[in-house]
Order: sequence, then C-alpha cells, then structure tokens
Amino acid sequence: MTDDSKDTDLSEDDGFPTDYEIAQNADMTPIWDLLEPWDLGNDDLSYYGEYTAKLSHDAVDHLREEAKTRENNLILVTGMTPTPMGEGKTVTTVGLGQTLNHLDEEAMIAIREPSLGPVFGVKGGAAGGGYSQVLPMEEINLHFTGDLHALTSAHNLIAAMLDAKLSQSDEFDVDVNDISWPRALDMNDRALRETVIGLGGESGGVPREDGFLLTAASELMAVLCLSSDLEDLKMRVSRIIVGYENDGEPITVDDIDATGPVTMLLRDAIEPNVVQTIEGTPAFVHGGPFANIAHGTNSLIADKAAFGMGDYLVTEAGFGSDLGAEKFMNIVCRLGDMTPDAITLVASVRALKYHGLDMWPADIDEINGAGVDALEAGFVNLDKHVTNLQKFGIPVVVAVNRFPNDTDAEVNAVLNHCRNDLNVKAASSTVFAEGSEGGVELAERVIGAVESSDPEDFEYLYPADATIKEKIETVATEIYGAGSVNYSTDAEDDIERMRELGFDTVPVCLSKTFHSLTDDARQKGAPTGWTLNVRKLYPSAGAGFIVALTGDVLTMPGLPADPAAADMDIDADGDITGLF
Repeated sequence: MTDDSKDTDLSEDDGFPTDYEIAQNADMTPIWDLLEPWDLGNDDLSYYGEYTAKLSHDAVDHLREEAKTRENNLILVTGMTPTPMGEGKTVTTVGLGQTLNHLDEEAMIAIREPSLGPVFGVKGGAAGGGYSQVLPMEEINLHFTGDLHALTSAHNLIAAMLDAKLSQSDEFDVDVNDISWPRALDMNDRALRETVIGLGGESGGVPREDGFLLTAASELMAVLCLSSDLEDLKMRVSRIIVGYENDGEPITVDDIDATGPVTMLLRDAIEPNVVQTIEGTPAFVHGGPFANIAHGTNSLIADKAAFGMGDYLVTEAGFGSDLGAEKFMNIVCRLGDMTPDAITLVASVRALKYHGLDMWPADIDEINGAGVDALEAGFVNLDKHVTNLQKFGIPVVVAVNRFPNDTDAEVNAVLNHCRNDLNVKAASSTVFAEGSEGGVELAERVIGAVESSDPEDFEYLYPADATIKEKIETVATEIYGAGSVNYSTDAEDDIERMRELGFDTVPVCLSKTFHSLTDDARQKGAPTGWTLNVRKLYPSAGAGFIVALTGDVLTMPGLPADPAAADMDIDADGDITGLF
C-alpha cells in the first residue's frame, strides 16, 4: 500500500461534529479577498469557484522576489511510525500554521493534494480534520482543480506515444521486455498491477506485459513537484527514460517526440493551488507524491511562493520520518536548496501502544484498552525517530497529538519521557478539537526551536558522490536500523546500469513499507540487525533521483474488503456523508 493513512478522527467522541459538518458550517472568505493583502489580483489568479485559485507563473515569480525580504523559517512536520489509522500529521501541520498566526506570526501552510486511491481506500481524505483542516474539504479531497487528472492523462500520453512508435515505426530497436513506463490511474485497482496489452490483432499494437501504478506514485508526479517553473518542467519531462533499445541505450520522452504535448497538458497543473484553513490562514495544496515511492512532499514551486507570503512556512512529509523526512532532507533540500529550521515530530498515545504491544495487524480496541506499560514499551519507536532526525542537525519538537480517550497519565508519560529522557522539547496538541487554541504550547516550543536553530548545523546523511550502494546502506543502517543490505540479482544488474548511465551522483529514494521501520510490515518498535532486501532499482531521470524498491512494497495498492468508499454517499441536494 502506498498512501498515507487516515488522520486523527475524533468523531468517535459523542456529540463531536464530523469533518464535513465542521467544514460546511465554517465562514469562508472569497479567495480574491483572502489574497488581496499580498497584492494578488485577478491577473494573478485563475479561479476554481469562490474559494480556490491557482497562482499564475508571474505571480509565483513576484512572490519569489518577495521571499528575499522575509525570514523564510521552514518547519517540517513528520511523524513516528503510525498505526494504519494515521496519527495526525496533516492535522498538526494545519493546526500549527493556524496557531502561529494566532500568536501574531505570519505563517503559511503547504501540503499535498489527496489521491482518489487513498480517499476511497483506507485513509479517507487528506485535508486535515476537525478545526484544523483546509477548505473546501470536499473539493480538495475529490477532483479539486484537476491536477491529478492532468498528470494521469500526461502519463498515459507518454505510454500511448511509446506504443505507437513500437508498433508503427522502425525508428528504434526497442527491447519489448525492457520497457519501463507503465500506465497510470488515480484509483486503487489491484487487478491492474500486471496486465497484458496488444491483444487486439494486427491493429492492436505489439503484445507485451504492462501494468498500472497509482498516479501519485508516478515519476511524472515527482517531476511536477520538483520543477521550479514551466521551462524546468519541460526539461525534466524530456529526460524521462521510458525504455531501452536492445543494445541497452535508453529511450527518453524526447526521443518519442512527447516532450511538448506532455508539458502542454501540465501547463495549468504546475500552477500552485491556494485555499484557506478553517481559521482563514492561506494554504497551498499542490502535488501529491507518495513518500514510500517518491519524495513525499508538496511542490517546490508552492514552497517558494509561500515563502513570499509569510515568515514561517509549515509543511509536511508523508508517512513516518524514516520515509518522508529522510527524503525531504536528502532529496528535496538538496534539489530545492532549502534548509529546515525546526522539525515537529507527531506522536500519539495510540501509536506508542501499537508498537509497545508489538501488534500486527492493528486492533484499535485492544490498543485503546492497554495501559501505560504498553505505552512505555513503545517508546523505542519514538526514540529512534528522534535520534534519526537529530542526525540532520535540526532541532526537534515532539507534538503529542491527543485523542479523546487519552488519559492525562498517558500524555504526561510521553511528555516527561521526551523532556527528561530524550532532552527534546515536547507539547500536547489538541488542534483537532480546538483549532489554534489547542496548539499554543506547541507553537511556542516550535518558535523557540526555530530561534535556536543554526543553518550551519544542517547536514545531509550522505554526500552526493557516494556510490549507489553506499547511499542505500547509509539510509538502511543509520535510519532504518538494518544491519546489512541484500541485493537481488536484478538489483545488482540495475545498479550496474545506473552507473553506466551516469546516475551514481544523484540521491537515492528508497521505497519500503510505511508500517514499520523495517521492510517487513509486521515488525514493530525499532528492530536492529535485520537485513534490508533490495529487489529492483530504476532511474527517475526527470525527477533527479534513483528509486530502490525494497521488500514487497507496491506501486498500485488495492482497495480493502470494506473500503472507505462503501460508507460514502450523496443526497439529492448534493450533501455528502462519510467523507473524512
């Protein structure tokens, strides 16, 4: 499975309204009025209804210039290894941004767009929740501004143009068994992981094995999110490798004449989307790469624009810090020339008990019924995430995202452990239920961490000129806690190919399960001395990194037997139920 899991849900607390009910009752400001203080007018905005807009390329350039006059304090929100329910990273991100503004700081928020796969699968939406969500939540969680649809169409255009060359041209001596560009779909559909195409006779193309991946897991999504502007996007698209000739020479998007039309389809998608939180803080929601396949953060173009609108930018990295935060530091910061000033690590009593009980699969009722002993046994997972993040030289603040059934004794046990045993700042957060009022202590701790931060202390985990294996093994041992790395025969061949193609100086993006620090979803806590299994590597040439697939991670998840979609409905008036 490749999607982040469900964020904090307090609806179990009797009488607490649903996310949708809260969203529907919120007083929203028309987007043109919300953005007027930054001199963004009609020429700068493309409107998608009353409360959503895209920023033009000129507006982005203007804000980049404005960013030179601001402090550019970057706060990254990440998390410990979550339960399958998720522990509230997006809720915390939105709540922290709102609280900073509540404390008279100028703060912006930047998060990823939801994929329909997770929305209808396990997670539900990805717009935060309660009184710390971005609005309009139903539009954001569904089709929004069409960015993912544009990416899906562009991705499949490449596949179609490649097959046209394959079946109707002798321009390339294509190795049909070495085509690396699958189809894409923004919906979980396990039946499409592996397919056979070209069975329509002579006019149906060349029969071959193919498959689909989720759009959010595609290289094109990573390319969009790492591009600085339209020209850079076009250049990155051009160098994407789609397959190989029989002599091993790569075939690129430019080789099949697809660069122009693909970029054309993405012309609007690269423009960042601006919405608002429930308390009226502007928020960028743009791009959605998964953190276990790609780099797991929103677009660089949104980040750079947001820096021009506030002194603080709060953003998040997907899944636990072993995935999202590691990639943010080693890939996004390296390619985007950014340095975080503070890290907020989201923990929960529920997740700590999950690891303390060494449980797989999760039984939420048993977790909720466990006591402080189970909680304390789970500290080992939190401790590992804190230690990992400190290796980058950035101050860490632990946010204990409080659920309604958490006791004071449980929350205080976590806070005392962080402060006394780990010597890190920590605060309880109730931003889901209380909005900015519930995040004051956390925001004050984060401001203090930012003020104490020194950019000179930041360091990458590995140098760019390390070998591919050195990069993989550094992440595996330093971040995951592995004792060794095993490479399949295919992986060894892939590494040799990467060297020959000149990809040995780019970052490595390790893809593994988000359920565990290991490559085995069943393993909880913080195991050590285990072996990471690398089964395949491929170049994400447009994005600028290598992807290494480990364990049994999937690029096309399936729906569960009882998907979130089964509990969703819409009435004759267009009112939605079950979307969270």
